[in-house]
Amino acid sequence: MPLNRPILDDRSYVQLRDELIRRIPVYAPEWTDHNPSDPGITLIELFSFLGENLLYRFNQIPDATYMEFLRLLQIPLRPATASRTLAVITTKEANGVRVPRGTEAKAGSVLFETLTEVRALPVTCLAVSKREVDPPLAESEEGIFFKQSYESVGLASEDATAPYKSELVPTESPGIPVDFDKAVDSMLWLAVLAENVEAVETVKKHLAEHKDAPLLLNIGFVPEIRLDADEEIPSPKFTERFRCPGEETTIDFPAVQWSISTGVFEGDGTPLYRSLTIEHDTTEGLSREGVIRLRLPRDLVNMGDFPVDDPDMVGTGDLPPRLDDEETERRVIFWLRAFHLEGNGFGKVLYVGTNATQVVQTRQAKAEFLGTGNGQPNQEYALIHKNGVSGSLDLEVEESKGWQSWKETYSFHASRESDRQYVLDAEAGKVKFGNGLQGYTPQIGQRIRVLSYRYGGGLKGNVAPGAISKLNGISSVKVTNPLVAYGGADAESLEKALDRIPGELRRRDRAVTSDDFRELAEMAPGANIGRAECLPLYHPHLPKTDSSGVVSVIVWPTEDNDNPDAPMPNKNQLRSVCQWLDARRLVTTELYVLPPRYREIAVAVGLQVKAGYGIDAVRHWVELVIRQYLAPLPPYGPEGKGWPLGRRIHGPELEAAALQVEGVEYLVDLQVVGWDSNGIRLDNTVELRRDEVIELIGITVEVGPVTVDVGEALQPKPPKKPAVPVPVLKEEC
Repeated sequence: MPLNRPILDDRSYVQLRDELIRRIPVYAPEWTDHNPSDPGITLIELFSFLGENLLYRFNQIPDATYMEFLRLLQIPLRPATASRTLAVITTKEANGVRVPRGTEAKAGSVLFETLTEVRALPVTCLAVSKREVDPPLAESEEGIFFKQSYESVGLASEDATAPYKSELVPTESPGIPVDFDKAVDSMLWLAVLAENVEAVETVKKHLAEHKDAPLLLNIGFVPEIRLDADEEIPSPKFTERFRCPGEETTIDFPAVQWSISTGVFEGDGTPLYRSLTIEHDTTEGLSREGVIRLRLPRDLVNMGDFPVDDPDMVGTGDLPPRLDDEETERRVIFWLRAFHLEGNGFGKVLYVGTNATQVVQTRQAKAEFLGTGNGQPNQEYALIHKNGVSGSLDLEVEESKGWQSWKETYSFHASRESDRQYVLDAEAGKVKFGNGLQGYTPQIGQRIRVLSYRYGGGLKGNVAPGAISKLNGISSVKVTNPLVAYGGADAESLEKALDRIPGELRRRDRAVTSDDFRELAEMAPGANIGRAECLPLYHPHLPKTDSSGVVSVIVWPTEDNDNPDAPMPNKNQLRSVCQWLDARRLVTTELYVLPPRYREIAVAVGLQVKAGYGIDAVRHWVELVIRQYLAPLPPYGPEGKGWPLGRRIHGPELEAAALQVEGVEYLVDLQVVGWDSNGIRLDNTVELRRDEVIELIGITVEVGPVTVDVGEALQPKPPKKPAVPVPVLKEEC
């Protein structure tokens, strides 16, 4: 039988009053006036009112007991997660303005803090790619200019040239990434600009002769976070890209070399570049969002743009790329270039900017005195602020040898009697100590203090681009965030915490079974995952073979505004899920966190409408029902959990779904069309691979027989056909 939550007493005010009035003849037969005007009835009504309130409180006992179980099981609510983004600071001060780490930035009432120190310099930048293009026609104006360019560097024909056009990474309202894998030289070029032409020499002098020289230049880098839809999934490159290594695994990030233009040519006419020292890099070799801090040279002779007398030579060979705007070219102070030592490209880049720092939606708390130890087990003390950041708490206890630092731990299950450890309940803002057997306890009279910690987070931190507009305490700079902030989420509600108690008891915060991986993936903090599926023994590079010890988790975002019918997680979401699961998997488990694969299909329905029903309304509802039936995200799909992975799509089951619409008399025709991996058309039934779901790219609902061939929308496309850089003149309108 079902274990329903008991209602101990559900009588209402009216029921209590009526029951008491019915008992009057039994206990007081001489009382005959039962009208509301009688004082005795008034007392009964007052008693009924108070009784209803008492019964309401009495019925809360099951909920209170449930929450007490939650407390006894030591299952705290999950805290809010903090959003983060990249902030760019600008100034007109010639010597720059230093912005310390931990400076507060504001987006209205939402507070952020900087994670990297930055000296805001009066410079901006343009990131440029030498994008490969086809040679222009010889008789065109572009062709004549192209010929003059390669002849100016001593080439007799275009056979040894690599034609390119300069493609700029947008600095305002970034949205269209630039693919640096298509660059002819596999380099990322960065033009560092002054505010105007007159300020070039002045800024250069201040950079080289600054009292704190050599200065550090902060460069913010944001790669494209959307996944490539055309990337071949069963490939070694794909496999390595989505593999989740252990936290202790040493990862060799790709080596990136940065150099600066000197403005000087060597004896053979080759432009001279000087290598720069990378002081700090959170981009992991320009592979993820972060900040690179480069040490600029101290001497003026080691920075400058290359003077070229022959205009036909601009942008050729090892020279920086040609900029289409002459005014912008004259504002160039120097060029920076970055390249992989292995010759690889940098992929798609969304944004590059100077004077950048990462900001996170947290604040630094001041020192707090928590209290004095009493020697009892399981001592608990409250912080002033809730939603503390795990790992940021600096807690000390005054012992006989002075103030001793204690370490944070996840739980006391593995703690020894002498371990100076504590557990942080981040959501509640409480610090808990051990019981004396598992974890040492603060003794009588020992004072407890917290020197600092960080706190904050919440969904409101996912602010729009440009929302961050102020730095507290610094008035001579401007700050903005060119991209949207991401990763913020509110603290877990009590209802959700109560619902996950059975799962917590089963998995113990460890990913072992398929359900463990699926449930934990959906709970990854700040990842905004709407659905997750676990494929045990599935290796993405060997999809047809069971691989021992391999687990693949496929995740869908809650929403995807770019692809609402085929939502795809971005790289940030995959990284968040990977980090969350990686800390909870078995050490022997090889883990992959993958995006879903979609099989495109089209559907055509011919139907007959019952008399008295609107034709357009019935057609609309049939289309909506089929779209929801094939949707990949809950609460849609055949069972309300999205279309199952690997389940074939069969025409008759769509007929059954369409016939559920009121107003449909019968179906005249129904077509389901798809294509397999070999380009063979599939009708009526489309088989899916183990990791595939449906993407409905076309649907037609008609009255009567189907008159269109929906398969034409799915015709397979032919494969794409697969030197000295020489610029190609852009066409002018």
